[in-house]
Amino acid sequence: MKVEIQPDVRDIAAQLGAGVPYALKVLASQLADDPDMGRPSGLPGILTVAVDGEVFEDCPDLSVGYIREPDRIEIRFLRAAPSTEPSTDAQDQDQGREQDQPADPAAAAVTVREVADAWRRITDWLQHNAPDSYAALRAGAGPTAIAAVEGDLGIRIPVELHVLWLLTAGDGGVNGWGWGCLPGGEALMPLDAVAAAYRRRMDAQDHEDTFNVDRTEDERITVWKTTWIPVVSHGAADGTSGLYLDAATGYLGRWSRYNEGPGDELDTLVSYLEEAADMLEAPALATRDKPGLIGGALVWGSRIDPAQEDRWQPLTG
Repeated sequence: MKVEIQPDVRDIAAQLGAGVPYALKVLASQLADDPDMGRPSGLPGILTVAVDGEVFEDCPDLSVGYIREPDRIEIRFLRAAPSTEPSTDAQDQDQGREQDQPADPAAAAVTVREVADAWRRITDWLQHNAPDSYAALRAGAGPTAIAAVEGDLGIRIPVELHVLWLLTAGDGGVNGWGWGCLPGGEALMPLDAVAAAYRRRMDAQDHEDTFNVDRTEDERITVWKTTWIPVVSHGAADGTSGLYLDAATGYLGRWSRYNEGPGDELDTLVSYLEEAADMLEAPALATRDKPGLIGGALVWGSRIDPAQEDRWQPLTG
């Protein structure tokens, strides 16, 4: 069985400890012999396996996620784990997730792959062309952190967003400028910012609902729905507007703190990330925005600061 390790996983391994790359190599050999040694992660098609850090020098306990196919295994996720043995609560949580799987596991597994592949294309490009922007990306969140967001919002996080958060838990922006790596200079929101923005938007809707009771059906105002999850902000330090993912439909929409009517993007999270990757890899064909560089940072043309305009180098490849 062929086992592949993604480049970003190797990078994370090097950051976690000198012994982690070797531990990962040993695990890859074990998976080649026993590809089903992992346990369900709660995401279709994703298995996780724990590595006991005490077996290796300078290596913490690890949690590794991988995709198993008939002829290959691809290691997708790696993070330090608090312990090698999951708690009873964690096991119960995993069992609950398995019971609450989407109606079409095969389609969900395809979604997992599509999100992971699109994000890998983006991060590979950033790593080789815009290292400052790559360094601004946060490490992936653990299942417990994502479950906490689900509890805070009171809704299930869709598979596509769940897997994206496993890969990265937000974008910190570059050098104080707040440039995000997504088109328009927008940034993936950290999980705490997601929960805070959701609460603010729900409060705004509650305020409108106090007046909606006296309005006709045509006059009622909707600024937020319970199924809308804020995922992208105008900038890393600018929460005035952004994109939400509608957990009910799977489509993105645009939100603003000024309560303008929501705008449909007619994109799924997958198509949005795939188009961002396309624009980076083939900037001459980009239509929504034009990517460029200022030093080691990705800066989209629509967000050039006048003070930095003379330093901006548009990409033409």
